[in-house]
Amino acid sequence: MARMSGNYSPNVQEAIRRRATELYRQGGAVEGHDEDNWYQAEAEILREPATNLVRRAVVVNVQGVVYTGEYESTSADGYTPGEWKPGEAIPVRVAGDKLYLRRRNGRELQTTIIKRIG
Repeated sequence: MARMSGNYSPNVQEAIRRRATELYRQGGAVEGHDEDNWYQAEAEILREPATNLVRRAVVVNVQGVVYTGEYESTSADGYTPGEWKPGEAIPVRVAGDKLYLRRRNGRELQTTIIKRIG
């Protein structure tokens, strides 16, 4: 489901895609309703208060390369800013445009790399 009807930020596009997928599953995974699901998801996401579209990010230094990774608070699995202290060693892995940070509870915070310096 990669239908785009507007020029939205990657975060908004991802939120619409996730909601359209939810609608597809809720509708019994019936094929042929992609556009209906997409447009409904788009309308729902765009109606949400602007505060839900705040860009959240982490910045980490991995062997001299500084990554900025955005994440959605709704899919952060309970992560809260400040969970790591500045300078703290964090197990990190990079896979394509994703940056995964291992949390103390063993779960990973998945982010989308939006900036790489170094």
